[in-house]
Amino acid sequence: MLCGKIIPDSGKIDFDKKIKVGYLDQYININPNVSINNYLKQAFLGLYEKDEEMNRMFDELSKTDDEIIINRYVRLTTQIREYLESNDFYAIDSKIGRIVSGLGIVQYGLDTLVGRLSGGQKVKVALAKLLLEEPDLLILDEPTSGLDPVARSEILDIFQDFIQNEENSIFVSSHITSDLEHIADYITFINNGEIVISKTRDELLEKYGIVKCSKLEFEKIDKNDYVKFKVNKYEYDVLVEDKIKFKRKYDFQIIDKPTLDEIMLIYIKGEK
Repeated sequence: MLCGKIIPDSGKIDFDKKIKVGYLDQYININPNVSINNYLKQAFLGLYEKDEEMNRMFDELSKTDDEIIINRYVRLTTQIREYLESNDFYAIDSKIGRIVSGLGIVQYGLDTLVGRLSGGQKVKVALAKLLLEEPDLLILDEPTSGLDPVARSEILDIFQDFIQNEENSIFVSSHITSDLEHIADYITFINNGEIVISKTRDELLEKYGIVKCSKLEFEKIDKNDYVKFKVNKYEYDVLVEDKIKFKRKYDFQIIDKPTLDEIMLIYIKGEK
């Protein structure tokens, strides 16, 4: 929906016209017969087209004696060359070199066909192309789904490096909550089309708590002092929004620091 692939039932989504958006689909679709190098060069497709246009004009210049055409093409080729120079067209190979070295892609061999890469390697190559396009915002749909732990860790490191620039942001849709614990600043949990919770990561992981108690102990807790509870075989798990405040009021010894998975499970499966 953010990328215009699905039309919303109501409302609209607007981006600041100054923001450049990059999108990575869950199902990466890259021509398997293209080399890594040629795929990465697609990030500069508009510049290559301008260069081809300029070269066609140079060819025409060599074939004509018409002063009007010559003057026109000289003016246009000068404009195009200035445009290419201002957009670092002649440094494209250096840009690609820095990215592939930084992401460890150079070890695959830039002439290697994309079809020969593993799933994790394809994700890294697709991300490299996005980063070469220099977006301000990355929209990522399940970017680490199906990857092994090593590949997932490498992809998360790329995300961390990207957001070190405070002008950059990432919008991630993911079912792997441990990834969100590493890279997200804000987390919104949606269930069946409804927003269940939307808070900062630090608030969820540092302020929230899960109280472990017996049924008898649970019955002493005011309903207003917890979010939801879940009954297990031997104890109750009680989700509280502020574990420090709760501990001041109640004398419970065990209040665990929750994971996102645990918070979401109690929100969905728990009772009030």
